[in-house]
Amino acid sequence: MRVLVVAVSARMLAELAVANGYEVIGLDHFGDVDLRAVADGATAPSSDGLTALADDVDADAVVYGAGFENRPDLVARLAHGRELLGTPPEALASVRDPWALGAAARAAGARAPETRSSAELPRAEPGRWLRKPTRGGGGRGVRRWAGGRLRPSEIVQRFVGGLSCSAVALGDGHRATVLGVTEQLHRRPGFGWMGNVAPARLPEAELAELDGQLRAVCAEVAGRFGVRGAFGVDAIWDGRHAWVLEVNPRPPASLELFGPGCFEGHVRGARGLALPAPGVPAQRCSAVKLVLFAQRDLRAPDPGWWPPGLVRDVPHGGEEIRRGGPVCTLLSDRAGAAELARLGARLLSALPQAVAPGA
Repeated sequence: MRVLVVAVSARMLAELAVANGYEVIGLDHFGDVDLRAVADGATAPSSDGLTALADDVDADAVVYGAGFENRPDLVARLAHGRELLGTPPEALASVRDPWALGAAARAAGARAPETRSSAELPRAEPGRWLRKPTRGGGGRGVRRWAGGRLRPSEIVQRFVGGLSCSAVALGDGHRATVLGVTEQLHRRPGFGWMGNVAPARLPEAELAELDGQLRAVCAEVAGRFGVRGAFGVDAIWDGRHAWVLEVNPRPPASLELFGPGCFEGHVRGARGLALPAPGVPAQRCSAVKLVLFAQRDLRAPDPGWWPPGLVRDVPHGGEEIRRGGPVCTLLSDRAGAAELARLGARLLSALPQAVAPGA
């Protein structure tokens, strides 16, 4: 079967699909070296641009990743004339709605932070509220709110302190099986996502309680919203309760921490076929995933410069990477998060500075 993969970054899904025997065409923003090693394709700088490229691709099925969960119109266009392997477009608006998700979390026995729209702002309490885009992702645009007007496309949500975590699950539109619970890593300062640790670094009893609460949430989400295939539930663990923040109703970035068979699980869930038995964990192939971001304008080295077996999303040699942009991803089943972060810092410091045109 020929599968079209469309996402901000398509490398992870393309590798997982190829490992399960699928032929892949990958469309994304980067066209990284390791993506092109397993899949033909093209690049565009926006979701609209990627969807336009997809119009001319001959494929039996399509899988969408990050960048499309907030665009049901584009998902419907991608699925035209192809089998959609994922959550259908008509389910996306409700599962991405923070109030609908809050009701689902509470129905499952978990909690959800108080959320207000721009039309019903609370009294400003410095440090107590976060300002968030309604169509965001990966923590982008999230910041502290201490008063002032919001855009119509923003909400405020009461801040909950604790461990940032996420469940990775497979849904079939009615039920869900959780593959595992990860700890999320964030860029500082701010709330931008930069990786995951599997399993979450918690005492055994707390991890078991968190796992149980998020399994109930994932089951409620799949049944209530009709989520299909791999999806993620982001939450804050306060030591006793899981506070559900959002659902990513498409394969989350941490999926590759649970083994190459996860893509076949995604396909089976999307088709409404049998899911793995609850409580049966997937084989974890990596313990830490860490995305490196440029702290200055950089020029990528030759692909062979990077440490073998550790680096994914490899940029092309000579490619200019602007400050704040993603450079590459580190995956390891041996190094801890702190060790991997130190290695990443050394790699970034060794990269040459990009020279501005005309300099």
